[in-house]
Formats: sequence, C-alpha cells, structure tokens
Amino acid sequence: MLHQQAQKQQGVKLSAHAQKRLQQRDIVLGEADMAKINKAVQQAADKGAKDSLLLYGDMALIASVKNKTVVTAMDGQSMKDHVFTNIDSAVVIK
Repeated sequence: MLHQQAQKQQGVKLSAHAQKRLQQRDIVLGEADMAKINKAVQQAADKGAKDSLLLYGDMALIASVKNKTVVTAMDGQSMKDHVFTNIDSAVVIK
C-alpha cells in the first residue's frame, strides 16, 4: 500500500515484476526513496534517455524513462557479475 501511495504522489510506477523483485529481496521503498527515484527518472528524461540504470545505495533499478516505470530491481548480491544491457543511461542516486 505504501508503494501505491508513493507512486501516486511521485509519478514513478513500479511494474508488477519490479514489485515482485523488491518483495523477494526484502527491499522496502518509502516515500523519500520514491521521491529520489522520481527525481532520477526526471533527470534521465531531461537528458533524452529512454531506458536507464538507476544506482541507489546497494540497489540497481532499471527504469523505462518514457513510461516512468521501474521495470526491475536488484540488490547488491544480485548485481554481482551482472551485465546490464538495453540501457542508454545511468543515474547515481545519492
């Protein structure tokens, strides 16, 4: 429910796949997290990005910038030896 409230307020949505991955990996995103993710997606959009890798703490998120949707998420353990493809930008969120 918190995810849905944050999505409505911030504009960025989480796909069903991303929600499933977050839940599997026990990752909880609060309103402040969603605000930072939304800002990162907006920054990527301002630069003309279409699909962006968002690096946030110990997480990596792949977002469809055009659709303002996070399509998948992974934690630090899942990122080990992982190659990210089909992205045209990366944003480091602090």
